[in-house]
Amino acid sequence: MEWQLADAKNRFSELVSRALSEGPQRVKRRNDAVVVLADAEYERLTGNRPGFKHFLLHGPDLSGLDLSRDRSPMRDVNMEGDKGE
Repeated sequence: MEWQLADAKNRFSELVSRALSEGPQRVKRRNDAVVVLADAEYERLTGNRPGFKHFLLHGPDLSGLDLSRDRSPMRDVNMEGDKGE
């Protein structure tokens, strides 16, 4: 449901009740808008995502990944700007 700011202020209790029972409620002020939603819905949307440190420490097993560097000689590069002559 969409509310005008003045209505949302005057009927705040109803706004919160509807956010809990019906889902997110949009409150508009001129060209701006905010959304009021239940905490459970907020947690569902944002999730409890692990941090980067947790990912590094508990991420996928990379033990089978070959990270060795190719030590073969590199190709020759003409540094004089050969233009295909």
